[in-house]
Amino acid sequence: MKKESIYGLTLDQLTAWLMEHGHKKSRALQVWDALYRKRITDFAAMTEVHENCVRLLEEHFSIETLEEHVKQQSADGTVKFLFRLQDGNLIETVLMSHKFGLSVCVTTQVGCNIGCSFCASGLLKKSRDLSSGEIVEQIMKVQLYLDKERPGDRVSHVVVMGIGEPFDNFVNLSDFIRVIKDHKGLAIGPRHITVSTSGLADKIIEFADSDLHVNLAISLHAPNNEIRTRIMKINRAIPIEKLMQAIDYYLDKTNRRITLEYILLKDVNDGKEHALELAELVGHRRNLANVNLIPYNPVDEHSQYQRSESESITGFYDVLKKQGISCSVRLEHGVDIDAACGQLRSKQIRKDAQGSRNSEREAIS
Repeated sequence: MKKESIYGLTLDQLTAWLMEHGHKKSRALQVWDALYRKRITDFAAMTEVHENCVRLLEEHFSIETLEEHVKQQSADGTVKFLFRLQDGNLIETVLMSHKFGLSVCVTTQVGCNIGCSFCASGLLKKSRDLSSGEIVEQIMKVQLYLDKERPGDRVSHVVVMGIGEPFDNFVNLSDFIRVIKDHKGLAIGPRHITVSTSGLADKIIEFADSDLHVNLAISLHAPNNEIRTRIMKINRAIPIEKLMQAIDYYLDKTNRRITLEYILLKDVNDGKEHALELAELVGHRRNLANVNLIPYNPVDEHSQYQRSESESITGFYDVLKKQGISCSVRLEHGVDIDAACGQLRSKQIRKDAQGSRNSEREAIS
């Protein structure tokens, strides 16, 4: 029987579960400390926890549900992990080095149904959501890698920008955030956690009303409905006007800055006229919004899109700045190791499939 990941429980949930099974509240803190401070990966090694509790945990939970399948290391220090789940599915997780610390980009779904026409993540449709434990364990696997390779370093920032639409897995996403920001455990500050969404308006409102208090990024990528619908099919159901209403609700409710992500595609959305239109769209929200310009990482399966010329990127940035819009150009990471999100996973699946076909041919011959 497949066991639930222990990482999927918040401290409150773990406490309630143990108390229901006859243990004191303090026992949960001991287990929590063993998991997140001592980073023990074998229940039997929790020597400070009563043996009856250890046996109970072993019976009902698993600590390790992810197995490292492939690891790529970039010259710039970026490390990309391809993990295999218990059901055989593959997911990506990325460690990035910044001046401000070490950031991990996590995946929330196996595949993606949003279907952005430029994105490698959507090449394979969503087969299921990840559990909160599977999302948390991505952080733990990276931290354990750091403990071994770079003792003393710790994951300081988290971005939920990997494969999948996080808000399409809202409950598990919320539990994940509560686990990693708990001050008795990993203690990753809420201002160091960013969730990116393609624009699920109702979930943006729910996110604003939640107690999570972490950063929000919106994958906008176009200044008008015509272009956005062409490159992001979600815009057919949630056009820009509805999305901006949800953003306004979020800004009014939280008074927190948001990031508007804008991937630059050559001759599609990177003209100066597009920058002016984007500046007008941001409009009165400019005091609480930053536009993050993203140079495109070409994907073989999406050859219709090309990377914008450096002059176009600079020109777009300059127009926004002159219009009083806060903006930045995303620093690129891992350009030498399948940089685009989902690229390593799709390549590995194709490679595995080709290997299987070759084996079948050899068996026949």
